[in-house]
Amino acid sequence: MAQVLLADDDVELSGMLREYLEREGFSVTTVHDGESAARLALAGGHQIVVLDVMMPKLDGIEALRRIRQASPPLNRIPVIMLTARGDDIDRIVGLELGADDYVPKPCTPRELAARLRAILRRAPGGDMSAAAGDGPLAAGGLTLWPEKRRAEFKGQEVALTSIEFNILEVLVRNAGRVVSKQEISEQALGRPLARFDRAIDVHLSSIRQKLGEGAGLIRTVRGQGYHLSRE
Repeated sequence: MAQVLLADDDVELSGMLREYLEREGFSVTTVHDGESAARLALAGGHQIVVLDVMMPKLDGIEALRRIRQASPPLNRIPVIMLTARGDDIDRIVGLELGADDYVPKPCTPRELAARLRAILRRAPGGDMSAAAGDGPLAAGGLTLWPEKRRAEFKGQEVALTSIEFNILEVLVRNAGRVVSKQEISEQALGRPLARFDRAIDVHLSSIRQKLGEGAGLIRTVRGQGYHLSRE
């Protein structure tokens, strides 16, 4: 049973989401301020966190910042942000700080449950990361171990978020060809690409920064997608 930390100051909405998620097999802890959310997220008792942006004491963006600054870079808890529909600034800032995904509010409990499952399947120990016989992948100096969620560039470990690893894995598996944003979104995020959705672009920017001199391996092909070099 996945342990979910749900942080939202809307008590009624939190209760509705908790009731639905528990029926779907999740174990849910609810808090209503960002300070409590950051503290519990770092305590280690949950597998994934859902953070609303607008909360008292500490907003969701600052709570996410604290979680990412204080958590081990190679074992970071996945975080989904709840953002106001159409608020691109909060979404982009959240992704840049290391959020794994975002869900625009108002959202349906079913949609949130689907996003939670998509990320958890791709987290360490999830169904998507434990495929039998799934050995290391290599391209352009990159080596990925999907079952361990470990990535290296020229022998140096690269600390990636869960979604960043998923995206890089998709590109490595398809090295040498252009992969569309739609393919990346469906395979790495577990959802179709929405109109004006910049999540893939922001995640790719973060991946390039973390690769350092290897950033040039990933090329943007305007109007088509991304290409990772085999060499």
